Amino acid sequence: MDGAPLSGCAVLVTGASSGIGAATARALAREGASLALVARRAGRLEELADAIRGYGGTCVVVPADLGDQAQARQAVDEAARRLGRLDVLVNSAGHVARGAVEEGDPEEWRRMVDLNLTAVLHTSQAALPHLLGAVADGPRGVADLVNVSSVAGRVPRRNNSVYSATKHAVCAFSEALRQEVTRRGVRVGLVEPGMTVTEMTDGHAWAPVARDMPQDAWLRADDIARAVVFMVTQPPHAAVNEIAVRPTAQEI
Repeated sequence: MDGAPLSGCAVLVTGASSGIGAATARALAREGASLALVARRAGRLEELADAIRGYGGTCVVVPADLGDQAQARQAVDEAARRLGRLDVLVNSAGHVARGAVEEGDPEEWRRMVDLNLTAVLHTSQAALPHLLGAVADGPRGVADLVNVSSVAGRVPRRNNSVYSATKHAVCAFSEALRQEVTRRGVRVGLVEPGMTVTEMTDGHAWAPVARDMPQDAWLRADDIARAVVFMVTQPPHAAVNEIAVRPTAQEI
């Protein structure tokens, strides 16, 4: 894949065992990137890694529960060690549990906070030294950190309060981090999907959010992967900091 936009770049994708993370990993591999795949389900990661290697890609598997802060940080360091560098971090891992606050399960709240927000903080901080190093000696002269959030972080909805809160926090964190590192060549991007067909959104509980929009009108994971690729393949002087991607039929 010499000559591809991301040839020579090492990319870590979290949540790569399924959905948006897996689609993003495949898309970035096609652009020439070497991949580190991170998630809990090692078997799923190995299947994806085999597929990527099958079309000439370079890939390593780093199983980790990102809800554990030590594992989140160790995953970044292991990925950088095994790939020899780190040019791009894509934080795609997430968890969702819908329900009214009155009837909410605090354990589910904790899991959402840990995975949707706290893991992003830890992986981002752990990745920054590697990303800043890639600016100085990498093939592109820039590095990228992309957080996959949700339009729920912009438009809260009933029975989705804690998930929306975590995603709103990711939006704020991403913008503040952007201001801290952009002059040093690290671009921070935020991708906010609307209704997307994934394992997380499989089930009748999402019907009120979809507002009678049939599932065949929802986004697919590949739609979000294309947005991530668009962000990280811009020329060094251009930073696309935020992309909201909704199904055409989705109003809010």
